[in-house]
Amino acid sequence: MMNMGKMMKQVQKMQADMAKLQEELADKTVEATSGGGMVKVVANGKLEIKSIEINPEAVDPEDVEMLQDMILAAINEAIRQSQEMTAREMSKITGGMNIPGLF
Repeated sequence: MMNMGKMMKQVQKMQADMAKLQEELADKTVEATSGGGMVKVVANGKLEIKSIEINPEAVDPEDVEMLQDMILAAINEAIRQSQEMTAREMSKITGGMNIPGLF
């Protein structure tokens, strides 16, 4: 019975740590670029895009498709980096256990 109580305390601490981490991840950001830095996207740890910067030189009215591709590439990379950052931070709390549905 003693082990069950200890385990419940550990689970409660883990839940509190995860709630705190979720708040912290909203403030942590990653930056991704594409087109040799022509497009820059910043995302936070909650997979929210915080900003997009487009170098004016990337805006070619004759080739809008290229700009669209650069924006898409930078957003996808920012999301990938954000997911990796979240997974790294979560593994610190869970001890590397993969717990489905946490993030």
